[in-house]
Amino acid sequence: MLKINDLTLHYGHSQILNGISLQADVGQVTCVMGTNGVGKTSLIKAISGTHPRSGGTLELDGESLGVLPAHALAHKGIGYVPQGREIFPLLTVRENLETGFGCLPSSDWRVPDEIFELFPVLKDMHARRGGDLSGGQQQQLAIARALITRPKLLLLDEPTEGIQPNIIQQIGEVIRLLRDKGEMAIILVEQYFDFAFDLADRFAVLRNGAVTLQGGKGEVSREDLLAGVSV
Repeated sequence: MLKINDLTLHYGHSQILNGISLQADVGQVTCVMGTNGVGKTSLIKAISGTHPRSGGTLELDGESLGVLPAHALAHKGIGYVPQGREIFPLLTVRENLETGFGCLPSSDWRVPDEIFELFPVLKDMHARRGGDLSGGQQQQLAIARALITRPKLLLLDEPTEGIQPNIIQQIGEVIRLLRDKGEMAIILVEQYFDFAFDLADRFAVLRNGAVTLQGGKGEVSREDLLAGVSV
């Protein structure tokens, strides 16, 4: 479980996040929604440690997390799939997956069969360079690489962006399977409304760097969510 309390973030002198508080539970998908520029990616960067937060607290499975760099938070169990995927284009698919070994003891340095069960295309293309994959295949590789680290919390930033519909469907199925295993909490940042609404157990809508609407699927109506993410 992730607990966020009163999180703030600045870029230089500009305050981007204004006291964000939310919770992401194990076995659930918590979807962060909102229009462009409201702070969704900044929130994910603050949680992952790729941009240091200015204030507030993070707690993962009861452990208070300081303002730690991304690699330290990865060791704590935070898996991050960034917007734009950021795979290594000159490394093979297998080599990209193996970059996740850095968060594991050497005894666990192997690619589990489950990875290729979730993403069969990666098994077929394990010797192909990452840069030669399609956008949808790269997205699957980025998710698989994060799963190699055995995260307690999985952060997904716009996983459907620029992806063909059949791959979007496959990614949705993988997210459901991961949720239903009940071994991790999942935070999904997503602008594709129907995809997000279908998957999410809880919602948090951001506007101007603050949470304006929050609740479970049974507590927040589709109409209120649509109004909350409209310009």
